[in-house]
Formats: sequence, C-alpha cells, structure tokens
Amino acid sequence: MMGFQGWRTLLNNFAVEKAGINGLEIGIVQSFRELPGLMVFLVVYVMMVIREHKLASLSLILMGGGIALTGYFPDFIGLTLTTILMSVGFHYFETTNKSLTLQHFNEKQSPIVMAQLRSFGALGNIVIGAIVWFLSGYVSYKISFLLIGLFVVGSGIVTIFMRPVKKEAIPQQKKLILKKKYWLFYVLNLLSGARRQIFIVFAVFLLVEKYHYSVKEIVVLFVLNNVISYFVNPVIGKSINLFGERKVLSFEYIGLFIVFSGYVFIDNRMIIGVLYLIDHIFFNFAIGINTYLQKIADPEDIAPSTAVGFAINHLTAVIIPVVGGLLWVYNYKIPFIAGAFLAILSLYFVQKIKLKQINDEILNPKVSVL
Repeated sequence: MMGFQGWRTLLNNFAVEKAGINGLEIGIVQSFRELPGLMVFLVVYVMMVIREHKLASLSLILMGGGIALTGYFPDFIGLTLTTILMSVGFHYFETTNKSLTLQHFNEKQSPIVMAQLRSFGALGNIVIGAIVWFLSGYVSYKISFLLIGLFVVGSGIVTIFMRPVKKEAIPQQKKLILKKKYWLFYVLNLLSGARRQIFIVFAVFLLVEKYHYSVKEIVVLFVLNNVISYFVNPVIGKSINLFGERKVLSFEYIGLFIVFSGYVFIDNRMIIGVLYLIDHIFFNFAIGINTYLQKIADPEDIAPSTAVGFAINHLTAVIIPVVGGLLWVYNYKIPFIAGAFLAILSLYFVQKIKLKQINDEILNPKVSVL
C-alpha cells in the first residue's frame, strides 16, 4: 500500500508537469494499468507451480520494479510501459492477499481482519505521504519514484523468506470457477470496478487539472484520507458483522450517488476536496463484497473465485478510462454523471443479497469461536 500510494501521489503531477499528458492520454494510461487486472484470473494457473504466499512476495518485487523505473521515462509511451509493469505486480498481490485472508479466517473474523489490514495500509500511506512531502522539496520525480520502488522491492525480497500462518487451509481448486450461485458477486464486482475507475482516474485528475492542486496539496488530501481510514475501517468491519453486507453496501451506494452529484454540480475548490475525502471513505466499503463471497462460496472455491471476481472487477476498468477520457475532453462532468448512475444501479443489485440466516449464525454461533 505504501508503494502504490507513493506512486499514485506523484503520478498525476508527474504526468502533467513532466510528461505533458492530457485527460485522454491519462485515461489511456489508466486503461493499460487495469489490463493486468483483467488477466488476473491466470493466477490460478501460476499457483500450480508457485505457492500462493510466495507469489504474493514475487508480485511485490515486480510492482516495486515498475515504480522505480517510472521517473526515467517521462513521456506517454514510457509512462504506459512502467505502469503496466507496476500493475502486474500490484494486481497479483491484491488477489493473493484477499484470497489468503478469506482462507485463513472464519466468516466472523474476516471482515475485522480485512478492515484491520486496510487500517495498517492507511497508516503506511500516512508515512509515505510524509516522505513524499519531504522529498518533493529536495529531489526530482525520478529519485522519488526510484526510492519508493526500491523500498517495495526490498519488502518483497524480505517477505519471500517468511513462512505463512501455521494453519492448514482447505486446498484450493487450480482451475477457473464460474458458478451460477455466485452471479451476484460477479455483478457487484463489475459495477464496483466501473465506479472505482471513475474515482481513481478522474477524481484526482479533476483536482489537479481544473482546481490546480499542487503535489503538496494532493499529499495533504491523501494523508487526511488515510488518517480517516485508519479509524473508520475497523468500524466498517464491525458494521458488516452487526448489520450485514446488504445494509452496509446500500449505505455506500447512497453516499456515492451524493458524492458524484457533488462533483457535477458544485464548483468550489475546497468543497470538491472534501467530497474527495468522503469518496475515499466509501471506497473501503468494498470489503463487504468479498465477505459476501466467503459466506456463499464452497471453501475450495475461494482462491479461484477471488481471482475471477477480481478479473470481472476490471472488465469495465479497461474501457472506462479511455471512454471517460474522450468524454472528459468534451465535458469533464460526464464521467461523474456516469458514476452517479452506477451508484444507483449498484444500490438496486445489492438489495438482492439475502444472508439473514447466515448472519444470524455468525452473530450467535452455536459453537464458540476461539
């Protein structure tokens, strides 16, 4: 998370100031960034020869290499290629991370653990935000990317020699899994991926291009995001156990509709910054989609289903940045109008989550959970 946050903090300003990239080109770069996510289902076959926890470490090394090289190629082609390299590592790590968490913790523990992991990630993001703030006054973009990337590579090298939790997880299927009973998980991932792209690609770009936020101002926003996330994420995890996925995700989508509408109709530099902070909080509610899978999936389907869900999450991610970039050139509000529509569509589908009996058993287990 520190590596990705450092890369993301510097990216838009580097793209505008050094690479001379416009809205359409940044959309294309972001589309290529999501292409490895679309192909992440191949992780199932990689796991035939590399154990899942080792693959997570190797993915970190690959990700760090892409980040380290970014500053050396300040043009559209170079930024695209280094982004793809970083993205392959990032997406394979994210997939194995979610899969291993769901395999090693039960249905009551996993929302709490996933929320805690996001909180630790937020804490790391605060640290990297402070580092980027400091570096921006003394070193070039090239050196900043290099230092962040080498840190991630070093982390991957260290963790590759660590052993996973000593617990026998159920062996996972080494093939693609597509089942009718998981259809709602697939749909929610598809819609989540579409709205996520609008947030990642265009929300920050809006702040930089239209409202002229500097690197230091973007860093301040990111640090505030993560301070809030550090405290809010545990609440999200507990809320899933207390209220269930349907209610928590419904709250997210209603909030997102309001935020995206604000991007469209409000023209105030400070308020847009506040909306970005709120948008980021809702980003963390996606935990509920993964815990929903854990409650409906066969235990041996967790790893392949997580990979398939992650790939489906990126189906629209390859298209939306380019299409949104074209629409941005015509009118920057259009991508955010689409985001508001996606929030309403997501709200409709999330009402189809029916887990009352399962959630009751989790909240009132017949056998105590140690």
